[in-house]
Amino acid sequence: MNDIRIALIEDHDLTRVGMRAALQQKLGFRVVGEASNGTDGLRLITTARPDVAIVDIGLPDMNGIELTKRFKKAQADAGCHNTKVLILTLQDSEEVVMSAFAAGADSYCMKDVSLHLLMEALKVTHEGNAWIDPAIARIVLRQSQKPAARTIACLSPGDEIQSYPLTERELEVLQLIVDGNSNAAIADKLFITVGTVKTHVRNILNKLCADDRTQAAVRALRTGLAC
Repeated sequence: MNDIRIALIEDHDLTRVGMRAALQQKLGFRVVGEASNGTDGLRLITTARPDVAIVDIGLPDMNGIELTKRFKKAQADAGCHNTKVLILTLQDSEEVVMSAFAAGADSYCMKDVSLHLLMEALKVTHEGNAWIDPAIARIVLRQSQKPAARTIACLSPGDEIQSYPLTERELEVLQLIVDGNSNAAIADKLFITVGTVKTHVRNILNKLCADDRTQAAVRALRTGLAC
């Protein structure tokens, strides 16, 4: 299995050097570049194309949210979505968290996360799933809709709002997606086939008007469909 290629964009030298040293001692991870500001960071991830970019929000000259927004737009324009962005920061306000996801961040970690959980977050993010720090999930859910509704509004091509309810099984699958499980892991936990899981995931994406699993997970947290 190939190493997960990581770019570090962090302005605090000791933090950046510490993360690099810790990750490079672990099997399955390889740091391919690092930057201490937003401009250099954007250039780095655009040229190096790492699997996952760890981005601090509090960068000089261009904050991590703006960097993420510009990079994700460039990827979308190029039709390429290979590099994932994992926000790693001390900032846990609702406004900052929601702004990061709106900019296209794939995962969100607090800087006091353990090395073990950071490695898990990197693996989950690399697989195309969202990893959201439990503290951040609580912040998002604090302002979310009540889960009893179990529906989400979706814009149709005609701009009319429709409501698509999820089945109980789809809600179970959605919660496992939010928890960062792969299709195989979901199949094992629910005692169903991987093919059935893929069908449920496809239905969930359609009902939530989501382009991928990450977007579905974020919308589930925002609306209270998952926790």
